[in-house]
Amino acid sequence: MTQTSEYKVTGMSCGHCEASVRGEVSKIAGVQTVSVDAATGSLIVGSVAELADADVLAAVDEAGYEAVRI
Repeated sequence: MTQTSEYKVTGMSCGHCEASVRGEVSKIAGVQTVSVDAATGSLIVGSVAELADADVLAAVDEAGYEAVRI
């Protein structure tokens, strides 16, 4: 069963921003799907098990943005 986590990302404005966030979050072990929408600031992560929020937030930070769990 897939676990879903949703985050609000600030600072994204284009497809390149989405790709940066998607690329970093995809590197987290257990992540199956990553959906990013710059227009709404939405990040939805599907994983095989519950992810540590700190891991997702660190990945978003590595991409150059800030996020909070919704």
